[in-house]
Amino acid sequence: MDDKTSFFNRIIRAAKLEVQLYEEVEADKGALWQAASVVVLASLAAGVGAAAIGGMSGIITGTITALVGWLVWAYIVYLIGTKILPEPQTKTDYGELLRTIGFSSSPGLIRILGIIPGLFWVVSLVATIWMIAAMVIAVRQALDYTSTYRAIGVCVIGWIIQMIVIVVIFAIFGGPAQPV
Repeated sequence: MDDKTSFFNRIIRAAKLEVQLYEEVEADKGALWQAASVVVLASLAAGVGAAAIGGMSGIITGTITALVGWLVWAYIVYLIGTKILPEPQTKTDYGELLRTIGFSSSPGLIRILGIIPGLFWVVSLVATIWMIAAMVIAVRQALDYTSTYRAIGVCVIGWIIQMIVIVVIFAIFGGPAQPV
């Protein structure tokens, strides 16, 4: 593996919102484990960053939830992007979306800085906005869209569907706000 495709280099390039990186991991079937690792590292960073206000108990649960959320989110985006809002040139598969979306979590690594007293909410906001921008680029590239607005639309519709699913799951199985 050359330096350009090294794991660390790819994380930096993804965080820089480098369009070519998203094209590269879209085409690299071997990058799936790297993408999953980015999701895990970003969730661990969020857990450590939140530990200052919420303790260490949620790190494992948060990591598992992030992995499942990544799998579900990529599938929702796949369905919306290929079945509901495709462009004529749209051609992708679930794996391509998993890889690009996984790397769009790269900016989330800064959430570890939330452990610094007083920075949690600022770091969380910056990371969230940065990750949304990366997600739109990842979706646009994986779905071969020429329109960034269409990619934004897929992300918004996907987010609404995912929130509905989460609310239903919490209503059925109970959520973190319910007493044990």
